[in-house]
Amino acid sequence: MKIFITGADGFIGSHLTEKLLNKGYKVTALSYYNSFGFTGWLNDVGKNKNLRIIHGDIRDSNFLEKAIKGHQIVFHLAALISIPHSYESYSSFIHTNVIGTTNVLAAVKKNKIRKTIVTSTSEVYGSAQYVPINEKHPLNAQSPYAASKISADQLSMSFYKSFNIPLTIIRPFNTFGPRQSTRAIIPTIITQILKEKDIKLGNTSTIRDFTFYKDTVEGFIKCISKKGIIGQTINISSGYEISINNVIKVIKNLTKYKKKIRRENKRIRPIKSEVNRLWGCNKKAKKLLNWKPNYSGAVGFKKGIYETIQWYKKEENLKKFDPNQFNI
Repeated sequence: MKIFITGADGFIGSHLTEKLLNKGYKVTALSYYNSFGFTGWLNDVGKNKNLRIIHGDIRDSNFLEKAIKGHQIVFHLAALISIPHSYESYSSFIHTNVIGTTNVLAAVKKNKIRKTIVTSTSEVYGSAQYVPINEKHPLNAQSPYAASKISADQLSMSFYKSFNIPLTIIRPFNTFGPRQSTRAIIPTIITQILKEKDIKLGNTSTIRDFTFYKDTVEGFIKCISKKGIIGQTINISSGYEISINNVIKVIKNLTKYKKKIRRENKRIRPIKSEVNRLWGCNKKAKKLLNWKPNYSGAVGFKKGIYETIQWYKKEENLKKFDPNQFNI
């Protein structure tokens, strides 16, 4: 079976690529075009006879139509994801996340792909109106990024309803783990500690449902063989909520860090844009995908954090990250 992955050079995409190769699938990994021939985290995946890396841009419809041809499964993960960046460059998010997704859908339609998995985000829910958040929770865009992802989700479902495109939307909740950039809170804390910097953060009272990357990737892979998921949107979450303040405590305890936390106003989201609480319901994933998180609850979260710290501790990994890059 031949699988095509957009965003394969990114955090989740590279882990998904690696896992699929380990399972014996033939993978075409789309890496964002650049003049240096850089393939992002695919460099860490290593050489494999079943891996074909191509460079391109999902904003190019002609390219996608040709590149996707001949594949049976498409995983669409390519997106701009930095919320702070979306405040400044919202048009870029529309071009990549909305128009880019439309191009993927059109290419899938043209080539009659057997199954397509589109990646969403828990940010589309906004601050929880009830918990745990299931797939029927209202969508509420509190940032340009969230708005672009809601648009991409709605476009995807419109292609399913209008053209009978066999697709599924997977909606991960705050995935974390090795290779994640410091635009996210957990690597921000870890890299600042490991580089012996003061921890500089914004709002630490917010609550999140963090899902370890291995569980997220397994959720994606389950979609390949499962029937009865076409036209469905499925949360992938640990089902465990934790405040950022308590995340800090877990990481500080594991690293023996003693310094105080410094609050920086530039790291704080605009008040109406702050998503105060995200806690996902994963019952649908358990039912339709026969999936369950292996890193769940306080113990599972701590285990995932420990594994993440061990990866960042390696000098060849830590040197790739700038702890001064801030998240919101």
